[in-house]
Amino acid sequence: MQKVQIETEFITLGQFLKVTGIIGTGGAAKFFLEEYPVYVNNELENRRGRKLYVSDQLKVDDQEFIIVKG
Repeated sequence: MQKVQIETEFITLGQFLKVTGIIGTGGAAKFFLEEYPVYVNNELENRRGRKLYVSDQLKVDDQEFIIVKG
């Protein structure tokens, strides 16, 4: 499981996808989420504005991530 550090209270799912390099630009988030399943805490999520907080776990394709405080 890969750790993703955040300095703020939360980041959005779109920001997460960009920070981790899964997508190249923030604008690509909408299209990515339409094509690929993304799970947040084991629930399917397709809202790019979904707020992610410390200890949230994500699964994108075969990659797993956890949000940690930076």
